[in-house]
Amino acid sequence: MIKYNPDHWFTLIFHRDSKKTFKKSIPNVISITLYSTLFAFIYDHYLKSFYDVSPTVHSLLGIVLGLFLVFRTNTAYDKWWEGRKIWGSLVNDCRNLAMKFNAFLPKELQEDRKQIARLISSYVVTLKNHLRDQATSETFDFEDDNRNQGLKWEHKPNYIASKLYQLIDRLYKSNVLDGHQLYIIDKEIKGLTDHVGACERIKNTPIPFSYSMYIKKFIFLYAITLPFGLVSSFHYYTVPVVLFIFYFLLTIELIAEEIEEPFGYDENDLPTDELSEKIGQNVREILMNGM
Repeated sequence: MIKYNPDHWFTLIFHRDSKKTFKKSIPNVISITLYSTLFAFIYDHYLKSFYDVSPTVHSLLGIVLGLFLVFRTNTAYDKWWEGRKIWGSLVNDCRNLAMKFNAFLPKELQEDRKQIARLISSYVVTLKNHLRDQATSETFDFEDDNRNQGLKWEHKPNYIASKLYQLIDRLYKSNVLDGHQLYIIDKEIKGLTDHVGACERIKNTPIPFSYSMYIKKFIFLYAITLPFGLVSSFHYYTVPVVLFIFYFLLTIELIAEEIEEPFGYDENDLPTDELSEKIGQNVREILMNGM
């Protein structure tokens, strides 16, 4: 995720991320530029004497298309923001779980405290990799037998959660935890699983295909018909005008496509690496310093 100062206007205007978006749009921009140039040439040599079309229709269509793009961007941003709220709640829940274990477990149970810290930290890293479809053996900060066992699971966050449940069940049966404490911790672990499901819902539910398809069709049709409405007034200046309008519409769509999948590696995706590291540091501090 890019960190920036919103007060630095010129830094934002010339930020390298805008160049990255421009590179993505180059093939489409070149195509529409060549098309507009060809149309302006044909008009100037063959149609100028009798062709005269008002740009009023495209002005009205532009308003409608703008409303579609606003809804498209808002929908994508809602997914991005919901993902950020889920990870914010995940940070708090992991801290709460660690603090409750710290309060409930005797200080002499050092190995159990270390194991709990490893489990909670690994759970978050596992979730991050799971959402990126790139879970690896580095996810598991366990001894070799448990690491190998965990790699057999397709849904690795479930494996970590099951290990947490096995641990608290052992502590309960050993009379380290009483029934009330078990109930409190169970609610916290359940909350972690709920966050996984919410993240999977965001990841696995894209914008409906028909909606995404027709937005692209509308932008394309609007762009290729725009010279028809502008050439009578702008002549060869139609080319830069069409280029600017098309680039504006296209980049809005590209931005929406990027932020609607917030758990990947793109610069505008959520800072899940930083959040995972922060959770691990907080959990280790709570449980290790609480010894």
